[in-house]
Amino acid sequence: MKLTPRSIVLSGLIAAIYTALTLLLQPFGYGPVQFRLAEALTVLPALVPASVPGLVIGCFLANWLGGFGLVDMVFGSLATLLAGLCTYLLRDKRFLYPLPPVIFNGVIVGSYVYLLYDKTYPWLLTMLFIAISEAVLTYGVGLPLLSIMRKNRGINQFLDLDK
Repeated sequence: MKLTPRSIVLSGLIAAIYTALTLLLQPFGYGPVQFRLAEALTVLPALVPASVPGLVIGCFLANWLGGFGLVDMVFGSLATLLAGLCTYLLRDKRFLYPLPPVIFNGVIVGSYVYLLYDKTYPWLLTMLFIAISEAVLTYGVGLPLLSIMRKNRGINQFLDLDK
């Protein structure tokens, strides 16, 4: 990914959208059973490489402002970074785009949520809850979002997808 003014703006825009969506729906975006709508955006790296830093920054800000502490800020952002990079690498395999966010968030976020914050459910069940919500959001919202983006001429031009 080349660092251009356009990529910086896109990263900032995606960070702002991720953060705003998470904070707007805050009661559902944290804890052992979470449904963070912004996670639907984690499939964007397959189409828009500049989304990787935007997603990481957005996740960091949402976790910082969400009040779950340093571990959430660091490891949640790490899960998002790993998922974004792997999704980018899978850009030729459309149905697999959501898999890295499901796996990394399920394992990493599910582990630290259980170990540090909430032992309401067993460890594996906490990881499974987070992975399932991630799968619902990325497959159910994220993939359709990418289809809409690909078909919309204005979005294509704005994101420079026609190349």
